[in-house]
Amino acid sequence: MRASEMRKGQTVTIDGKLFAIVDYQHIKLGKGGAVYQTKLKSLTDGSIQNVRLRAEETVEEAYLDKRTYEYLYSSGSEHVLMDTGTYEQISLDDDAFGDGPKYLKANTQLQVSMYQGKPLVVTLPNTVDLEITDTQPAIKGATATNQPKPATLETGLIVQVPAFIKTADIIRVDTRTGEYVTRVKE
Repeated sequence: MRASEMRKGQTVTIDGKLFAIVDYQHIKLGKGGAVYQTKLKSLTDGSIQNVRLRAEETVEEAYLDKRTYEYLYSSGSEHVLMDTGTYEQISLDDDAFGDGPKYLKANTQLQVSMYQGKPLVVTLPNTVDLEITDTQPAIKGATATNQPKPATLETGLIVQVPAFIKTADIIRVDTRTGEYVTRVKE
């Protein structure tokens, strides 16, 4: 595809390396033609590169195969996922799995983007519901100010929660920010 056809979020191959387009701008220079200033994130090592392309240059679009997987369990630094369509299991290390173990419990659905049969990007659900295993008890009459307190979740993650939350409550946590969203009604 031509550089003028690029969009944010697309995956492209440049010099044999796989990149995701984070941002791009159309810049008109004083003399000569227009160029596209792009910000690319490497999908292999996560580094960010700024690349300037002329509008008529071509880049190869890479198509990622997005599949739904189910998180099964973790053993040390290995994390086992199962394809929900074929029941095939794959194992990912900490680098490929990212923050997943902090938010996931068994049987959680997630998206895995594959390129040429290799898993590249693991996309967690936006929110997950987790049970609180330990937190300080609420102080009676402390309703005048909203003072958050730390709470340990069933996965070991520690988040700040409002004072009214107690042990054994189930809360919703945003996986993008790691913050408390709401208490889940049962």
